[in-house]
This record gives sequence, structure tokens and C-alpha cells, in this order.
Amino acid sequence: MSLTSRSQSLIALAAVCLSSLMFGLEISSVPAILPTLEQALHANFSALQWIMNAYTIAVTTVLFATGTLADRYGRRRIFLIGIIAFGATSLICGLTGNVAVLIAARFLQGMSGGVMLICQVAVLSHQFQEPRERGMAFGWWGIIFGIGLGFGPIIGSAIVALSNWAWVFLVHVVLAAVTALLAMIGVRESRDPGAESLDIIGIVTLSLSVFCLAFYITQGPALGFGSPAGLGVIGLAVASFIAFIIAEKVSARPMIDFSVFRIRAFSGAVVGSAAMNISFWPFMIYLPIWFHAGLGYDTVTTGTALLAYTLPALLVPPLAERLALRYRAALVIPAGLFVIGLGFFLMKAGSAAANASWMTMLPGALLAGIGIGLTNTPVTNTTTGAISSDRAGMASGIDMSARMISLAINIAMMGFILISGVATYLRSVLPSSVNDAALRSLAERIAAGNTAAVPELSGAVVHDALVHGFGWVMLYGGIGVWLLAGISFVVFGVREAAQTTEATTPCTP
Repeated sequence: MSLTSRSQSLIALAAVCLSSLMFGLEISSVPAILPTLEQALHANFSALQWIMNAYTIAVTTVLFATGTLADRYGRRRIFLIGIIAFGATSLICGLTGNVAVLIAARFLQGMSGGVMLICQVAVLSHQFQEPRERGMAFGWWGIIFGIGLGFGPIIGSAIVALSNWAWVFLVHVVLAAVTALLAMIGVRESRDPGAESLDIIGIVTLSLSVFCLAFYITQGPALGFGSPAGLGVIGLAVASFIAFIIAEKVSARPMIDFSVFRIRAFSGAVVGSAAMNISFWPFMIYLPIWFHAGLGYDTVTTGTALLAYTLPALLVPPLAERLALRYRAALVIPAGLFVIGLGFFLMKAGSAAANASWMTMLPGALLAGIGIGLTNTPVTNTTTGAISSDRAGMASGIDMSARMISLAINIAMMGFILISGVATYLRSVLPSSVNDAALRSLAERIAAGNTAAVPELSGAVVHDALVHGFGWVMLYGGIGVWLLAGISFVVFGVREAAQTTEATTPCTP
């Protein structure tokens, strides 16, 4: 590689790393400012959920489409479109003062973020052809991605403390401009002349199914789970999912080839992908509320406390790779999931302590973070390494879809459980004359961390209600991840535990 060509590739690497930093920050920095958004925009608990869920659902909608579009119309071109769109939608997020507009802008931001994410892998794979240089490039990509995820909470909290919440989004306008300039200079255009046609039916039916399920969980209490409207939404979710399966079965070029699930290593790793997002990642949306409202911490202290939860995910993966090579992913993945569950049970105990603080939460938070660090890299390596290289793109898409779909559903599920736990406690201490609608209104305000909006209740009652609600959420996360850890171990199988081999590939959240 000539000096000019090498310099161009390094500039392209800088562009890819900056775009991965933006994507990671938008996952982990926004949860830390949700209490601030709740007050600044007068957002209710459901709106806070959708501020996060709009992003994750949108990422899922573009994962498979982006690869095909990039192959057909040019990876550099689609990458640039994603970067520019991410900057533009971040600008809308930062300038709006309306919750509905913010949610809509977050959806568009998630779509552009998903485009960037898929193109990052394609650009690096084309730009760095030699194995050693490709390994170096993907290594830096993973490190910067991890920095965005791990330090996002403290970065978001610091921005709010030094300026205001809008700059958590507006900073990406500047970063996107720099990234786009680097991409135009450094990224070489590439296409696949044999690119397949876009599976529109599959994309639409899967996205609609996920959206309706998340909507049913989030809005079910207001609609009525058994009401005609509620049943219509969940019925549409089921019908859409059935239509998706049928479409993939009959399509000549489906975006998901279900035959890959017959490979036990692949299926066991995909279960691991879902397990991480039934527990660790969705709880990161709610943990800042506990630190802020339950423990009374300010924004910066909350962000700092969250580092115990997120940093191990950045520090532990090298150890996870060594363990996977020695003991096989079929053992390491379920073991990592078990550690996450143990962390959740310890956090539950720490939150219920007589003098609860970040110190009582620390052991559980650290263990959960260590567990995610042990699980994440082996999961990604196994999903892409268990099947032939010509289907690695599809394997990566299935892995990421499993993560984002389970994340979107469990953001909604944990919110529902939190409100239910708070409401159950309030029902036990409030007069029976308080009707269900008033009780739920109180529970939603408390669950959102807006304790100042419930002057009719004492501080002790509000705190105990939060302890009860968050206890339910942590119990759900712990039991859920342990159940999926067991399923993953069974799916891998004893023979697979002895035969699984690993491939070194990049890691995603």
C-alpha cells in the first residue's frame, strides 16, 4: 500500500471511528439525561420510554436494507447519506422543545444511525484488504465504539451540567460535519454488481410487528390490554410476524435464511444476543432514574455512578476472548449471562438496603458489567464464525436484529414492570378510595423520577415505592437472563461445547 493510499485509508478509519462514537454515545448518553428531559419537556413516563425506543426500533428497520442498498448504489455514498442524515436529525432533536417532535426525530436519527453502523463494517472490509491491517482497523473501531458506550453516561451528564440537554444532541451536528468531510476524503467507493433485490415485504412486516408489540406493552394500560384497541394492536403484531415468516419462506432472496438456525452454535449465540438485551442494556435506561430519584444524586453524580455499570463492558472483552479460545463460547456465553443475572440480584439487594447508596449498588453493577463484557464479544464472534463467510453479512444482521428487537421490547417491558411495582406498593399504603386511574398517574410520575410532582405523598412513601418498583425490574432482569442462559447452554449442546471454534471479528453492542 503506497503512502498516499495508506493515508487515505487512515482517514477513512477516522471517519468510521467517529461515526461509531456517535452511534455509541446516542445509545448510552441519552438515558443519563432522561430525568432532565422529563422536567424540561414535561414528558410523561411513556414519552421517556419512546425517546429511547424510537431510536432502537428505527435501527432495526434499516439493518438488512442498508447492506443491499450500499452494495447496489455504493457503500461510500450510502455511508455519507447516513452521516449527513444523522447530523440533520440530531439538529432537530437539539432544537425542538416538543416531546412528539423529539420522538419522531429520534426515530429518524435511529434510522440514519443504523445506516452508519452497517456501512462502517462494509467500508472497513473494503478499505483494509490485508488481514493484519484489517484486524488493526476493526480493533480501533471496537475500542472507539466501546468508549462511546462506556463513557456515554458521564459525557451526557457533564454536558447537561455545563450547558443544557440540547447539546447532548447538538454535539453530533459538529461531529457529523467532521465525519462527513473525512469520509469524502478517505473512503473509496465500492459496489457489488451482483447485489440482491431489497426484501421490502420482510422489512415492513418485521418492523411493524416489533413496533406494535412495543406499543402494546407501553400503551396497554392506557388503552386497556383487553380492549378492542389493545387487542387490535397485539393482533396486528402477531399477524405481521406471521406474514414476515411466510414472506421469508417463499421469497427467492429472503433477508433471513432460517436454515442457519439449525446450526447450534449460531442459535446459541443469538439466544445470548437476546439475553443481554432482556437485562443489561434496557436497564441502563432506568438505572439513571434510580440514582437520581431513588438515591437523590444530581446529574453528574448519576453519570459517574453509571460508569461502574458500563466500563467493565469496555475493559473485560480481551479476557472474554481468551476464555472463549480456551473454554469455548458454548461455555463462556452462558457463564457470562449467569454473571449478569447475579449482578442484578445483588443490585436488588443493594437497592433495598437500609442506607442504600452507590456503594450498596456497586458490587451488583460491577458484576453485571463484567458479565456483559464476558458475553458480548464471544456472541458476536460466534454468530459470524459459525456459518460460511459468504453469509457473514446476514449472520451479523440477524445478531444485530436480535439485539435491537429484544432491546426495544424490553425497554417497554421494564417500564411496564416498574410502574406496576410502584402502583402495587402505593395500593398497599393508600386509602382504598383512590381509584385505579389516579393510582396509575401517581405511579407513572414516581417511576419517571418526578418526585416533586407528587406533593400529596411523603418522601418516605415515594422512596419505598421506588424501591419496590425497581426491585421488581431487577428481579425480572435477573430471572430473565438466567432463563435465557440456560436455554443458550442447552441449544449449544455438550458436543458443541467441545467443538465450537471462534473467529476474531469486531464487537457490537
